[in-house]
Amino acid sequence: MTPSPIIAPSILASDFSRLAEEVHAIEGAADWAHVDVMDNHFVPNLTLGLPIVQSLRKATTIPFDVHLMITDPERWAPGYAEAGAYNVTFHAEACDDPVGLAKTLRAAGAKAGLAIDRDTPVEPYLELLPYLDTVLIMTIKAGFGGQKFLPEMLDKVRDVRRRVEVGHLDVRIEVDGGIAADTIEQAAEAGADAFVAGTAVYGMSDPAEAVRKLRALAANRMGNSM
Repeated sequence: MTPSPIIAPSILASDFSRLAEEVHAIEGAADWAHVDVMDNHFVPNLTLGLPIVQSLRKATTIPFDVHLMITDPERWAPGYAEAGAYNVTFHAEACDDPVGLAKTLRAAGAKAGLAIDRDTPVEPYLELLPYLDTVLIMTIKAGFGGQKFLPEMLDKVRDVRRRVEVGHLDVRIEVDGGIAADTIEQAAEAGADAFVAGTAVYGMSDPAEAVRKLRALAANRMGNSM
């Protein structure tokens, strides 16, 4: 059975001065809130960190999809799981033992995700899929919001989808970067079933309605009726 699409608005595109309100604006419409954590080391940008996630977790019931664009995720990732994140995704390029960290995250109560950046081939990581709950394919270069969607990255999505289906695995295939009304269908057709959207949600006057429209587009291409 084809899973229902997951829409995960990125709060990186929201108004940080009203963060709790911005998350409340997508409650009841979005499936996850995507939380981009950048450390100014792994990527040349600095965003929110664990204290803000801990505080925000108390203000909403929506599941947090935490995307760690940081060095040394083995040290920091378990804290996000312990803070109540639903899904914690770390970068393949930053981790020496992805399977070990995935097991640690699962033991701490979170789903475990592996992110593949724009310039990283996905093939070396396909054997790790049985140990993961999510694979996040970057459809831009990690580190900045608002970049243009790169359709050539969808070949990676197709590769992961084939391996998931052959192995009958329960793995979400997430895409992040430039996802909007004019790109989400391409990503869904390639095999993605979870979609991070920033300005396509928070740049709209009604974020919840924007989420519903994105879900309908993805579901239609995935073969689900809404």
